[in-house]
Amino acid sequence: MQEYGRLRELRYEARRSQQEIADMLHCTQVAYSLYESGKRKISIARLAILARFYETSIDYLVGLVDERKPAGPYVKDWKELR
Repeated sequence: MQEYGRLRELRYEARRSQQEIADMLHCTQVAYSLYESGKRKISIARLAILARFYETSIDYLVGLVDERKPAGPYVKDWKELR
């Protein structure tokens, strides 16, 4: 399974509990802890929510790139993409 160690790191930096992040993702704290430990796969939709929250990319969250900031401008409102 994929390990999402950066999720824990970013959560600590944001000074959030697992419960707070789980509430944002509409899942249980136990489910979120399984995401962080890599014992459960996390959906792309939930990764997108986390990427927006932490202002980074999904690629960074899953360890594909080491650059924390997204390559392009960060879009806060999806309507801007239309």
